[in-house]
Amino acid sequence: MTPHSACDHRIIGLVTKPSSRIERRKAELRQEIIDTAFACFAEKGYHATGIADIANELGIGHGTFYRYFENKRDIIDHVIDDLAARIIESLGTDNAPDAADSLEEYRAQVDRIGDALNRIFLEDRRVAQLLLFQATGIDTELTTRLYGLLDTADALTAGYLEHGVERGYLRADLDTVNTARAVTGMLLAAILHGIRTPDVQAVDDLSHAIRHLLIDGVRKR
Repeated sequence: MTPHSACDHRIIGLVTKPSSRIERRKAELRQEIIDTAFACFAEKGYHATGIADIANELGIGHGTFYRYFENKRDIIDHVIDDLAARIIESLGTDNAPDAADSLEEYRAQVDRIGDALNRIFLEDRRVAQLLLFQATGIDTELTTRLYGLLDTADALTAGYLEHGVERGYLRADLDTVNTARAVTGMLLAAILHGIRTPDVQAVDDLSHAIRHLLIDGVRKR
Protein backbone atom coordinates (compact mmCIF):
# COMPACT_ATOMS: atom_id res chain seq x y z
CA MET A 1 0.00 0.00 0.00
CA THR A 2 1.29 3.46 -0.88
CA PRO A 3 0.06 6.96 -0.06
CA HIS A 4 -1.00 7.27 -3.69
CA SER A 5 -3.07 4.08 -3.69
CA ALA A 6 -4.70 5.01 -0.41
CA CYS A 7 -5.99 8.24 -1.93
CA ASP A 8 -7.15 6.86 -5.29
CA HIS A 9 -10.69 6.58 -3.90
CA ARG A 10 -11.71 9.31 -1.52
CA ILE A 11 -13.68 8.30 1.55
CA ILE A 12 -15.53 11.63 1.63
CA GLY A 13 -15.94 14.57 -0.68
CA LEU A 14 -14.93 18.10 0.15
CA VAL A 15 -18.09 19.95 1.16
CA THR A 16 -16.87 23.47 0.40
CA LYS A 17 -14.15 24.70 -1.91
CA PRO A 18 -11.32 26.37 0.03
CA SER A 19 -10.65 29.94 -1.10
CA SER A 20 -6.86 30.11 -0.93
CA ARG A 21 -3.93 27.91 -1.89
CA ILE A 22 -3.01 27.35 1.78
CA GLU A 23 -6.59 26.42 2.67
CA ARG A 24 -6.80 24.09 -0.34
CA ARG A 25 -3.61 22.34 0.72
CA LYS A 26 -4.92 21.96 4.28
CA ALA A 27 -8.16 20.47 2.97
CA GLU A 28 -6.25 18.12 0.67
CA LEU A 29 -3.98 16.92 3.48
CA ARG A 30 -6.96 16.38 5.78
CA GLN A 31 -8.55 14.33 2.99
CA GLU A 32 -5.34 12.34 2.49
CA ILE A 33 -5.16 11.54 6.21
CA ILE A 34 -8.74 10.25 6.18
CA ASP A 35 -8.22 8.13 3.06
CA THR A 36 -4.92 6.73 4.30
CA ALA A 37 -6.41 5.95 7.70
CA PHE A 38 -9.23 3.97 6.10
CA ALA A 39 -6.77 2.11 3.90
CA CYS A 40 -4.86 1.14 7.06
CA PHE A 41 -8.09 0.20 8.88
CA ALA A 42 -9.05 -2.05 5.95
CA GLU A 43 -5.64 -3.73 5.89
CA LYS A 44 -4.86 -4.08 9.61
CA GLY A 45 -8.14 -3.44 11.39
CA TYR A 46 -9.07 -0.36 13.39
CA HIS A 47 -7.58 -1.45 16.72
CA ALA A 48 -4.30 -2.66 15.21
CA THR A 49 -3.75 0.61 13.35
CA GLY A 50 -1.78 3.30 15.18
CA ILE A 51 -1.27 6.96 14.45
CA ALA A 52 2.30 6.04 13.48
CA ASP A 53 1.01 3.72 10.75
CA ILE A 54 -1.10 6.48 9.23
CA ALA A 55 1.64 9.10 9.51
CA ASN A 56 4.31 6.78 8.07
CA GLU A 57 2.15 5.91 5.06
CA LEU A 58 1.74 9.61 4.30
CA GLY A 59 5.28 10.56 5.19
CA ILE A 60 4.18 13.13 7.77
CA GLY A 61 5.04 13.62 11.42
CA HIS A 62 2.74 12.83 14.33
CA GLY A 63 2.42 16.53 15.05
CA THR A 64 0.97 17.12 11.59
CA PHE A 65 -1.65 14.45 12.17
CA TYR A 66 -2.71 16.01 15.47
CA ARG A 67 -3.17 19.40 13.85
CA TYR A 68 -6.09 17.89 11.93
CA PHE A 69 -7.50 15.19 14.21
CA GLU A 70 -7.44 14.57 17.96
CA ASN A 71 -7.00 10.81 17.42
CA LYS A 72 -7.98 8.06 15.01
CA ARG A 73 -11.44 7.88 16.60
CA ASP A 74 -11.98 11.50 15.55
CA ILE A 75 -11.59 10.37 11.94
CA ILE A 76 -14.53 7.98 12.30
CA ASP A 77 -16.76 10.76 13.65
CA HIS A 78 -15.75 12.99 10.76
CA VAL A 79 -16.63 10.32 8.19
CA ILE A 80 -19.99 9.56 9.85
CA ASP A 81 -20.83 13.28 9.87
CA ASP A 82 -20.10 13.52 6.17
CA LEU A 83 -22.02 10.32 5.41
CA ALA A 84 -25.09 11.63 7.25
CA ALA A 85 -24.84 14.97 5.45
CA ARG A 86 -24.70 13.28 2.06
CA ILE A 87 -27.74 11.13 2.86
CA ILE A 88 -29.71 14.15 4.05
CA GLU A 89 -28.71 16.06 0.90
CA SER A 90 -29.99 13.18 -1.28
CA LEU A 91 -33.39 13.40 0.45
CA GLY A 92 -34.02 17.05 -0.37
CA THR A 93 -36.55 18.69 -2.72
CA ASP A 94 -38.08 16.04 -5.03
CA ASN A 95 -36.94 13.26 -2.70
CA ALA A 96 -38.39 14.78 0.48
CA PRO A 97 -40.90 12.64 2.44
CA ASP A 98 -43.84 14.86 1.44
CA ALA A 99 -42.85 15.39 -2.22
CA ALA A 100 -44.77 12.54 -3.89
CA ASP A 101 -48.52 12.93 -4.51
CA SER A 102 -49.17 9.73 -6.47
CA LEU A 103 -47.94 6.15 -6.70
CA GLU A 104 -46.10 7.01 -9.94
CA GLU A 105 -44.27 9.88 -8.25
CA TYR A 106 -43.52 7.67 -5.25
CA ARG A 107 -42.11 4.97 -7.54
CA ALA A 108 -39.82 7.50 -9.26
CA GLN A 109 -38.80 8.85 -5.87
CA VAL A 110 -37.89 5.37 -4.60
CA ASP A 111 -35.73 4.82 -7.69
CA ARG A 112 -33.87 8.12 -7.22
CA ILE A 113 -33.26 7.50 -3.53
CA GLY A 114 -32.17 3.92 -4.16
CA ASP A 115 -29.63 5.04 -6.77
CA ALA A 116 -28.31 7.74 -4.44
CA LEU A 117 -27.91 5.36 -1.49
CA ASN A 118 -26.10 2.82 -3.67
CA ARG A 119 -23.61 5.49 -4.68
CA ILE A 120 -23.13 6.72 -1.12
CA PHE A 121 -22.61 3.33 0.52
CA LEU A 122 -20.93 1.32 -2.23
CA GLU A 123 -18.66 3.77 -4.03
CA ASP A 124 -16.04 2.95 -1.38
CA ARG A 125 -16.89 -0.26 0.44
CA ARG A 126 -14.33 0.40 3.18
CA VAL A 127 -16.70 2.84 4.87
CA ALA A 128 -19.56 0.35 5.04
CA GLN A 129 -17.19 -2.42 6.15
CA LEU A 130 -15.87 -0.35 9.03
CA LEU A 131 -19.28 0.89 10.19
CA LEU A 132 -21.02 -2.50 9.95
CA PHE A 133 -18.25 -4.85 11.06
CA GLN A 134 -15.82 -2.94 13.29
CA ALA A 135 -17.37 0.29 14.58
CA THR A 136 -19.65 -1.26 17.21
CA GLY A 137 -16.57 -2.80 18.85
CA ILE A 138 -14.65 0.48 19.12
CA ASP A 139 -16.46 2.03 22.09
CA THR A 140 -19.90 2.43 23.64
CA GLU A 141 -20.34 6.01 22.47
CA LEU A 142 -19.85 5.08 18.83
CA THR A 143 -22.18 2.08 19.17
CA THR A 144 -24.86 4.37 20.61
CA ARG A 145 -24.35 6.81 17.75
CA LEU A 146 -24.75 4.09 15.14
CA TYR A 147 -27.95 2.89 16.79
CA GLY A 148 -29.12 6.49 16.65
CA LEU A 149 -28.50 6.53 12.89
CA LEU A 150 -30.56 3.36 12.61
CA ASP A 151 -33.42 5.00 14.52
CA THR A 152 -33.19 8.06 12.28
CA ALA A 153 -33.39 5.88 9.17
CA ASP A 154 -36.49 4.16 10.56
CA ALA A 155 -38.13 7.49 11.36
CA LEU A 156 -37.36 8.93 7.92
CA THR A 157 -38.75 5.89 6.13
CA ALA A 158 -41.87 5.95 8.30
CA GLY A 159 -42.36 9.57 7.24
CA TYR A 160 -42.46 8.57 3.56
CA LEU A 161 -44.94 5.78 4.29
CA GLU A 162 -47.18 7.95 6.45
CA HIS A 163 -47.32 10.58 3.72
CA GLY A 164 -48.32 7.93 1.19
CA VAL A 165 -51.11 6.69 3.45
CA GLU A 166 -52.37 10.25 3.92
CA ARG A 167 -52.33 10.90 0.16
CA GLY A 168 -54.15 7.64 -0.49
CA TYR A 169 -51.66 5.85 -2.74
CA LEU A 170 -50.43 3.51 0.01
CA ARG A 171 -52.55 1.06 2.01
CA ALA A 172 -54.65 2.64 4.74
CA ASP A 173 -53.95 -0.27 7.13
CA LEU A 174 -50.18 -0.04 6.71
CA ASP A 175 -48.12 -0.44 9.90
CA THR A 176 -45.76 2.38 9.01
CA VAL A 177 -43.46 1.99 12.03
CA ASN A 178 -42.67 -1.70 11.60
CA THR A 179 -42.72 -1.53 7.81
CA ALA A 180 -40.09 1.21 8.04
CA ARG A 181 -37.95 -1.04 10.24
CA ALA A 182 -38.32 -3.85 7.70
CA VAL A 183 -37.24 -1.51 4.90
CA THR A 184 -34.16 -0.47 6.89
CA GLY A 185 -33.34 -4.15 7.35
CA MET A 186 -33.59 -4.77 3.61
CA LEU A 187 -31.31 -1.81 2.90
CA LEU A 188 -28.71 -3.08 5.37
CA ALA A 189 -28.86 -6.52 3.74
CA ALA A 190 -28.34 -4.92 0.33
CA ILE A 191 -25.28 -3.06 1.63
CA LEU A 192 -23.86 -6.30 3.06
CA HIS A 193 -24.34 -8.10 -0.26
CA GLY A 194 -22.78 -5.13 -2.03
CA ILE A 195 -19.73 -5.34 0.21
CA ARG A 196 -19.39 -9.06 -0.40
CA THR A 197 -19.68 -9.15 -4.18
CA PRO A 198 -17.96 -7.04 -6.84
CA ASP A 199 -20.70 -8.03 -9.31
CA VAL A 200 -22.34 -4.71 -10.13
CA GLN A 201 -25.24 -6.37 -11.95
CA ALA A 202 -26.05 -8.59 -8.97
CA VAL A 203 -26.08 -5.57 -6.64
CA ASP A 204 -28.29 -3.67 -9.10
CA ASP A 205 -30.70 -6.61 -9.42
CA LEU A 206 -31.04 -6.88 -5.64
CA SER A 207 -31.64 -3.15 -5.36
CA HIS A 208 -34.43 -3.28 -7.93
CA ALA A 209 -36.01 -6.31 -6.24
CA ILE A 210 -36.14 -4.38 -2.96
CA ARG A 211 -37.71 -1.39 -4.70
CA HIS A 212 -40.42 -3.55 -6.30
CA LEU A 213 -41.16 -5.21 -2.97
CA LEU A 214 -41.30 -1.84 -1.24
CA ILE A 215 -43.83 -0.51 -3.74
CA ASP A 216 -45.95 -3.60 -4.45
CA GLY A 217 -46.07 -4.56 -0.79
CA VAL A 218 -47.42 -1.21 0.43
CA ARG A 219 -49.40 0.31 -2.45
CA LYS A 220 -53.14 0.69 -2.31
CA ARG A 221 -54.94 -2.10 -4.19
